Amino acid sequence: MSAPIEKVAVVGAGNMGSGIAQKTAQERFDVQMVDREAQWVERGHNIIANFLSEAVERRIFSEDQVEDIKGRITGVVGVENVAEDTDLVIEAVFEDFDIKSAVFHTLDASCGERTILASNTSSLSVNDLSRATARPDRFVGLHFFYHPAKNRLVEVIPSNDSSEDTVNRVVQYCKQLGKVVIVCKDRPGFVVNRFFVPWLNEACLLMEEGVATPAQIDAVACDSFNIGMGPFALMNLTGPPIALHSTDYLAEQLDTPRYTGAQNLRDLVKAEAMWDIGDDKSCDTQTAITIRERLLGTVFAVATQIVQEEICSMEDVDRGAKVGLRWASGPFELMNEVGVKEAYRMAADYTALHTNGEGFTLPDFLQNKADTGNPWVFEFVDAEIRGAIATVNINRPEAMNALNETVVEQLGAVMDALNQDNSVDTIVLEGAGKAFVAGADVKFFVDRLDEDAFPKIYDFTAEGHAVFDKIENSPKTTIALTTGLALGGGLELALACDYRVGTRRTQFRFPETSIGIYPGLGGTQRTAKICGLPAARWAVLAGNWIGPQDAVDLGLLTHFVNPSDVDSTVEEIAEKGKPEKKYAGHPSRLSDTIKSAVAFYCDENVKAILEGKDPPSPVNEAYAGRQLKQISRTAPIALRMASELIDIAGSSELTDGLDKELEHLEAIFATKDAYEGLSALIQGRRPSYTNE
Repeated sequence: MSAPIEKVAVVGAGNMGSGIAQKTAQERFDVQMVDREAQWVERGHNIIANFLSEAVERRIFSEDQVEDIKGRITGVVGVENVAEDTDLVIEAVFEDFDIKSAVFHTLDASCGERTILASNTSSLSVNDLSRATARPDRFVGLHFFYHPAKNRLVEVIPSNDSSEDTVNRVVQYCKQLGKVVIVCKDRPGFVVNRFFVPWLNEACLLMEEGVATPAQIDAVACDSFNIGMGPFALMNLTGPPIALHSTDYLAEQLDTPRYTGAQNLRDLVKAEAMWDIGDDKSCDTQTAITIRERLLGTVFAVATQIVQEEICSMEDVDRGAKVGLRWASGPFELMNEVGVKEAYRMAADYTALHTNGEGFTLPDFLQNKADTGNPWVFEFVDAEIRGAIATVNINRPEAMNALNETVVEQLGAVMDALNQDNSVDTIVLEGAGKAFVAGADVKFFVDRLDEDAFPKIYDFTAEGHAVFDKIENSPKTTIALTTGLALGGGLELALACDYRVGTRRTQFRFPETSIGIYPGLGGTQRTAKICGLPAARWAVLAGNWIGPQDAVDLGLLTHFVNPSDVDSTVEEIAEKGKPEKKYAGHPSRLSDTIKSAVAFYCDENVKAILEGKDPPSPVNEAYAGRQLKQISRTAPIALRMASELIDIAGSSELTDGLDKELEHLEAIFATKDAYEGLSALIQGRRPSYTNE
C-alpha cells in the first residue's frame, strides 16, 4: 500500500489557491502556499486571515483554532523553492495553458520523483497538461469549486497516463478534506460546467432574443430548479468574464456553435459591466413556459450527453449539481419530476435549436427511456473489491447519506452478495463526504404520518433491522469507517459492525429523544451491550455529543487513528479478523467524563432523572445541572420509552431487545410529540412538547 499524502503545496495564492491552502490547513495538513513574489504570498495570507476572522465572528472557529490553522501555512516565494519531499503540489494559477505548463516545468525540476502534480482547472485538457510534465503517471486534474474552503465538491480528472496509485492517493487526500469526490473523464467542462455553462449562455440567448428580461428569467429559473439564485445573479456573483471564457471554450472544444458566448454577454464583458437585473419579475404564463422549457431542455440534453460519453454516472451528474451548485435536485432527478417523456420532448426541442444539429446530438438512450414510461432509478450503494477487502460506499452526500428506503434496500442487496462472495473476508462500510451516515431520512417519517401510513414506517424500520442483522451476523469481518458524523440511524448502523474506525473528525450522537422518538434501529440495545446501562443512558437519553476520545472510552469506537492511517488500520483489522468479544457490557476506560456519566445515570438515579429532578445519588452539582438541562429538551414519552428499552438490554438477549424496539414503534409514532419533534427538525425550529 502506498504512503498517504501528508505534505502539500499550493502554487498560486489568489482567491482559489489561498482557499485550497486554507482548507488543507484546516484539516491539519502542513501546507506551503507558493507564489512568484512576496507581495502575492502576503496577499494570500491576508485573504485567509480575513476569511477566518469572519469564521470566528460566526463561531465556526475559535481564536486558538484560527491561529493553529494559520500556523500550518508556510509562505514560499518562487515555485522553484517548493520542498523536494512534498507529496502533492496543486497548481492553482491563472487558467492559461502556457502559464500552467511553465509552472509544471519548474516543479518537475524542484520536486522529488515521488511528488504528485495536480492542476486545479475548470476547463483545460488534463491530458494536454499532463504532457507538459515529465511525470504524466503522477499527474491529475482537480476542479475545486469556489469557495474551496466551503464548497464540498471536487472533480478528480485522471489523465490517460495517471497511475491507479496516483488517483487513489489524490482521492484519499480530497476525502480527508471532507470533500465529495467525483472521478470523471477528461472531456471539456468535465461534469458540472459541461451542463451549467450552456445553461448560463441559454439564459443570455433568451434575453437577447427578447423573450424576457434578466429579472424574469432569473425568477422562472429559481422556481423551475428550486434554487436561490438565477443565472444572471450567478454570473454577477462569479464575474461575467468567467462565464464568457467558459462558454467560448466549450463551443470551441466541442465544436458547438450555440455555446459561443451570446453577443449581449460579450458586450457586457467588453464594457466591464455587470447585469442590470432589476426587480420586475412577473411575466405571462407562456413566457414562463418558454423560459422553463428552454433552461430545463438545455440541462436534460447535456446531462444525457455526459452519461453517453461515459464521463461519469448519472448519479454523479446529479451529485455535482446538488453539492457543487447547491441545486435541490440534479438533472436526472428533475427529469423524473417532470416525467421522462416530457424531459425528452424538452431536450429534443433544445437540440433542434442548434444550427442544423451542428456539434450537438441527443443520445438515443433518452428517447428509449422516455418510451418505457419509467423513471430513472439511482444507485446510492456500491461495492469495490480489492483483494479480499470489499469497500461498501454509501454515496448520498447531498443528504449526508441519510438512510431512506432505497439506501436500505440497496445496502441489503450489496451485503447479501458480499456475504456469499468467497473471495471477500472483510467488508468496510464508508459514507461519501463529511458524514458516515447522518441518521434516517426524517422527511420520510413525517410524510408517512401525514398520510396516516404508520405501517410503512414499521416496514422501513423492520427492513433496517434485517439489513443490520446481515451486518451483525456476517461471516466476514465488518468495519465502519466513522471518520465523520455518525448520527442516529447512522451510529446504529456502525454499531452493527464488528469494528468502528474513527479520526479527529469523528462525532457520534443519538438525537432521537430530542425529536420525539427513540433510537429504533438497535441504538438502545447495542449501545447498552457495548458500554453498559449507565453509559448508554448518558448517550441515548440526553443525546450527548460524543467526540472521538469519549467514543473510545465508551467502547463505541474501537480504533482512533490519524486520517493518514485509516487504510493501514483497515488492513491490520482484516488480518486480525472478527473480534473475540464484541459486547463488553462496560466502558473501555473510566475517564473523568465517563465516570461522571456513569455516576449520574446509575440505576438509583434514573427515576428522578426522568422526572427532571435532582438525583438522590451524590454527583457534581454543575454536571447534574447541565445534564438535567439537556434532558429537559427531550420529549418526555420518548425519554421514558428509551429508558425502558435500555433496561431491557440489561436483562435480555440482543435479538429479544431488538424485537422490543420494533414492538414499541407504533406507540411512539402515535404520539403528538413525535410528530411535533420530527416536524420541528425539518422546519428548523425548537419543538414544543406536551407529553401527549
